[in-house]
Amino acid sequence: VLARELIRRIPWFEYETHCGLHQIFVAAAGNGWQRPEADAQGTMYISRRTKLILRLPKARVDEAAKALLGVELDLNGSPIIVGKSKTRPLSTLTTLFSRYVIADSSHDEAAFTQYVAAQLRELDIRVRKLLCGKSGVLWTPDGDLQVRSVMLADLDVEESVRLQQHGIGPGRHLGCGLFIPHKGIEAVSSKQSDGHKD
Repeated sequence: VLARELIRRIPWFEYETHCGLHQIFVAAAGNGWQRPEADAQGTMYISRRTKLILRLPKARVDEAAKALLGVELDLNGSPIIVGKSKTRPLSTLTTLFSRYVIADSSHDEAAFTQYVAAQLRELDIRVRKLLCGKSGVLWTPDGDLQVRSVMLADLDVEESVRLQQHGIGPGRHLGCGLFIPHKGIEAVSSKQSDGHKD
């Protein structure tokens, strides 16, 4: 829904290479409220400080900022107003994480891993450490998407920046295939061994 509203204001956002929308996440629970799962159609309650983060090429940053400043976006009857923006450079950290990468529903984990590795090779990125999460479902107004999370570690800085610029797979405007810096693959392994998961 948010993606549709953005595209209505900046139509090029849906199709232009290197554009993407980072998913908005809120606290999992609080004051008796539970955050809806990604495959649900429930309402998420966001604070005034919630950030709308777009991944844009430099040539489009000023245009997007001007087009969206002060604009009211209608999210199924719940309006949000876009405030002032600021530019943030891509990270130089060498462990990256994508919460949602669109997967073929017929792919098991091994096939999905091969698909991700092939996408990375096209970007001239060498796979050293690759961790794929469990299969899940991301709800969209146009239908459910099969997704998996992906973590990559031990990239070099140039590879990290390149992957943040390009992402992998389709659906960038829905928040899929976009990579963000992460604390590290060892921390995730430790949490999983303790019975926790991100």
